[in-house]
Amino acid sequence: MYVNDPIGDMLTRIRNGQRAHKSKVVSPNSKQRRAILDILKNEGYIRGYSVTPIRTGIEDIVIELKYVDGEPVIKTLDRVSKLGRRMYSSVKNIGTVHSGLGLYILSTSHGVMSDVDAKEKGLGGEILCKVF
Repeated sequence: MYVNDPIGDMLTRIRNGQRAHKSKVVSPNSKQRRAILDILKNEGYIRGYSVTPIRTGIEDIVIELKYVDGEPVIKTLDRVSKLGRRMYSSVKNIGTVHSGLGLYILSTSHGVMSDVDAKEKGLGGEILCKVF
């Protein structure tokens, strides 16, 4: 299946999986998706993920969702920079999500990183998504 916005597709799969109280969701594999999932895992929003091969050159990512007392850990997961309108921010204008309780995930010249890491390194970039 061809998807125009692969990151938005993965975020939607996570949102839909949490609404249906699934323990795992599956998404096609890519380096950028794995980088976003690494940040979500390090910040405690998901349990983890694993890459499973389907056939030669084709792999899926199995994402383990996280719940606390039956409620999803992720309250909002929104795509900020979209195909029709890219959102870029300098390090001074990144801002915070819910007074620092959430985070932005950015694509910078040094790779995909959270807003906190980007501010520490003095980097701006494309704001991929917002997590709370």
